[in-house]
Amino acid sequence: MSVREEYILSLAGTDFSQKSGVDLLSIYKNLLNEGMHGLCISPYIEGQAPGSQLTEEQIRRRIEIIKPYSKWVRTFSCTEGNELIPAIAKQNGMKTLVGAWLGKDKDINQKEIEGLIKVAKAGHADVVAVGNEVLYREDLSEEELLEFIDRVKKELPDLPVGYVDAYYEFGNRPKLAEACDVILANCYPFWEGCSLEDSFLYMKDMYRRALMAGKGKRVIITETGWPNAGGGFYGAEASVENAIKYFINAQRWSKEEGIEMFYFSSFDEAWKTTTEGDVGAYWGIWDKDENLKYIKTK
Repeated sequence: MSVREEYILSLAGTDFSQKSGVDLLSIYKNLLNEGMHGLCISPYIEGQAPGSQLTEEQIRRRIEIIKPYSKWVRTFSCTEGNELIPAIAKQNGMKTLVGAWLGKDKDINQKEIEGLIKVAKAGHADVVAVGNEVLYREDLSEEELLEFIDRVKKELPDLPVGYVDAYYEFGNRPKLAEACDVILANCYPFWEGCSLEDSFLYMKDMYRRALMAGKGKRVIITETGWPNAGGGFYGAEASVENAIKYFINAQRWSKEEGIEMFYFSSFDEAWKTTTEGDVGAYWGIWDKDENLKYIKTK
């Protein structure tokens, strides 16, 4: 193989052409046991969804499950029991990226921001995220979002404050990138219809674009992943093999290049079929019943 061919393969990620299913599972298991930088968590059990009240018991159980495999945990909300997750994660030796879920309801937004500030002032946040994809959903205007970010920055001057959205939003909105202490970018080749074969190179380009938008600021990939079932999205196909391959490429890159990456997600979430179709329920490392998918670690 020529130097050029080796370089092209390195851009595309791991060469899977000579890997059997057993080989893939072995690599996957080793990477999982080595530990990830971070995992996203919404600890909803079967029958629950946003709006359900989370219990301390279910949060503790799920943090116990994931803590051997991840240094950080990312949360999405600071109400309805979600505000308990950061403290419990800290008690288990994990670092936290704590989020406030913002939307169209002004009263809920106020409670989320107050909850975020309270959690952070209690010492349970290492990075804070003011909203998640509210611009993508068109729930708030950029000006409204910037006001929330400014408020939180004033309340928490010693913590890095950012906002989570698709990587391209920061390049399209220079005021937003300027307002954030840290660029929190979601990078989903799957949701842009990218084939598994091209997904690794595409994810690296997404990250590069976030870096350019940040102009030297810290960039964290706040979500990336691949579903193992539920169908496809244009050129992207959900399957066990593709989910394993994507995980391998993403985790190797994160470890080798020191990329701060939160994998989506820790557990399957059945409620997400209401917004994302069948594929929405199958993004977890663990299934909805808290069983590790694909392999046994013991």
